[in-house]
Amino acid sequence: MTERITDGTALRERYGQPSERAVKKELDRLDRHCRHFIARSPFLVMATAGADGRCDASPKGDGPGFVQVVDDVTLLIPDRLGNNRVDGMENILSNPHVGLIFFLPGVRETLRINGRAEIVVEEAVLTPMAVQGKPPTAAIRVAVEEVFMHCGKALIRSRLWDPATQIERGDFPSLGQIIADQIEGIDAAESDAYLETVYRDRLY
Repeated sequence: MTERITDGTALRERYGQPSERAVKKELDRLDRHCRHFIARSPFLVMATAGADGRCDASPKGDGPGFVQVVDDVTLLIPDRLGNNRVDGMENILSNPHVGLIFFLPGVRETLRINGRAEIVVEEAVLTPMAVQGKPPTAAIRVAVEEVFMHCGKALIRSRLWDPATQIERGDFPSLGQIIADQIEGIDAAESDAYLETVYRDRLY
């Protein structure tokens, strides 16, 4: 039988208690270091869960500082053209709790933020977030509740920013080929050509 952890007591017995510093570093608002990190970050992952418990982790990326810091407890994340699955946004409608992790290329540490989100479509909010003259379809406004810097162990172990770990692109199948293998009737070359058109003409 597989040995499992099924309660909090057993979990703490296995891992012990967090250090005092790990507990005290948690903030309830954005300080100048958090603001600086967000202003330089071009990429984040947003985690959500629906009322039924189904989870989603959605990547969001754009030029550095694409996430707007409205004030010490409020963020605006533009939601631009995509595949219209809107899995995370549907989750937000039934369960507003979100988790964010911001990445900064070349920096081993990350920034984690937990809070409550809502979907905003006011023109006065979206227009200032326009890129190439095109505002986002919507914005996700996050009320910040927990903020803390996360140490770099995971990125060090993974060598995420090490150029030597990057694979040759030809060593991995294209997305068009993967989709063709997964969906009957899809031509890989046509799918790749379509994706290149999307990447070129439909980023904004």
